[in-house]
Amino acid sequence: MLEPIKKNWRILLLVVVVLGSTVALFGPGFGPEPAPGESASEAQQGVTNLQYGLDLAGGTRVRAPLSGYTATDVALGGDTPGTVAEAVATELDNASTRDVGAVPEESAVEVTEPSVTESQFRAAMDAAGYEYGDVRSGVTQRTRDETMSVIQGKINEAGLSGGSVQQVQSITGEYFILVEVPGEGRQEVIDLLEERGTVRIDIAYPDGNGTAVQEGTLIQDDFEEIGTAAQSDQGTGAYVPVTVRNTAEDGQSPAHSFQDAVVQRGFPDAYQTQTDRCGYDEETGEIGNSNPCLLLVVDGEVVNSFGMDPGLADSMAQGSWAETGNFRLTTGEFTEAQTISLNLRAGALPADLDISGEGTSSSISASQGENFRTYSLIIGVLSVFAVAGMVFLRYREPRVALPMIVTALAEVYALLGFAALLGYPLELAVIAGFIAVVGTGVDDLVIIADQVMSEGDVSSRTVFDSRFRQAFWVIGAAAATTIIAMSPLMVLSLGDLSGFAIFTILGVLIGVLVTRPAYGDILRRLLTVR
Repeated sequence: MLEPIKKNWRILLLVVVVLGSTVALFGPGFGPEPAPGESASEAQQGVTNLQYGLDLAGGTRVRAPLSGYTATDVALGGDTPGTVAEAVATELDNASTRDVGAVPEESAVEVTEPSVTESQFRAAMDAAGYEYGDVRSGVTQRTRDETMSVIQGKINEAGLSGGSVQQVQSITGEYFILVEVPGEGRQEVIDLLEERGTVRIDIAYPDGNGTAVQEGTLIQDDFEEIGTAAQSDQGTGAYVPVTVRNTAEDGQSPAHSFQDAVVQRGFPDAYQTQTDRCGYDEETGEIGNSNPCLLLVVDGEVVNSFGMDPGLADSMAQGSWAETGNFRLTTGEFTEAQTISLNLRAGALPADLDISGEGTSSSISASQGENFRTYSLIIGVLSVFAVAGMVFLRYREPRVALPMIVTALAEVYALLGFAALLGYPLELAVIAGFIAVVGTGVDDLVIIADQVMSEGDVSSRTVFDSRFRQAFWVIGAAAATTIIAMSPLMVLSLGDLSGFAIFTILGVLIGVLVTRPAYGDILRRLLTVR
């Protein structure tokens, strides 16, 4: 019972790989993860679990640098990042400590405020007393990583299935953020990326000179839980339920600080009934009555102003509200509430994407992407028939040529299974990698067949094994050369070329470890008699 398995374990391994690929391609548990608010069937594209990238599904690609400047080789002198940021920001008229960051592990200081020029940043660094090597355009690696994480969060929260974010580098060394969102139009993606996503709650109150605004009463990091946008019970307006953090490592928690600020500004006295209203005018920035107001500020603009429910104001006056920290951010429109919820969940972008340059974005229509899929399938089928025809012309023996074609197709099928299992989106570059794998795979199989049959028919398994080992040394050397040549393309941030290299290398490994040995076992069974 075990003897046949022992002799043909390579063929059985190929069968297992093919069956595993079938499960990954069609199994219900291996489909792409649905985005929030999206069902699993909506996330799945077609009858398989394969995901299609921008080239094959249509959508928008945005490639843009991050706005900012970075001073390199900075002598921080042991100062904390907060101290450095405050010192440099003080010397800049148009930037705050949120726009300046010190990164000790990179010996760098950066500014992310788009309005700050290079000369202003140099002057600020000099005035702050920090020596540095040079100032370059762009931001630090830490900021690029944080930005990619936030953008991916925005894409996921917006329900844009299949969207991806990565860092790419030009041949001049400049870093870009590459965002690809299948199935979405250019303007929708641009609108999503152009929003910095900073959300703040301010208190506005009247004084003798008009309206004074207390900045930063609640900032983005102060929120612990963010609910989904919902329509108000009265049907007019919408809201986002939030929970403010009531814990802090040092000093007061955000919930207690906000509660104290509300009480100090007189909210409990001003909002004793449901008829009391906020009189803030968003156009003039003035308050028409004596009541203080809460301002919802998104990306520096006041998007809504509101008073306070009497019960909420009373609980703050009693000091009990901070124990839970629950309240609602109200807006006039439901879409506005959705945007606020998205920004709070994903976080604020550490730096702005500079999308103003030409050639930074491109879009492919859904119909064009479908055409690409069709043409890719046709090219794949034609390449298989072309290879099959050449193999039959070469050997004119079905028992040699047919297993060769079946084995090559099994290799491509296994690659598709891996793509579905990894959730890797198929692009034109990946399809090109598949075609390259077919070509190199059949080349290796031809080497095996030629080596085995080079001195006429072989009937002895010992002779067959000897000739097969000689052929396999050649195949192994060629595979190692391919992997070494493709490795730089795989690890460097070169966009689509990475996908081409990854699947070429993966195809070579599957061939050397699975399909080539299995083809050898098949030939041995067909050509030998003992």
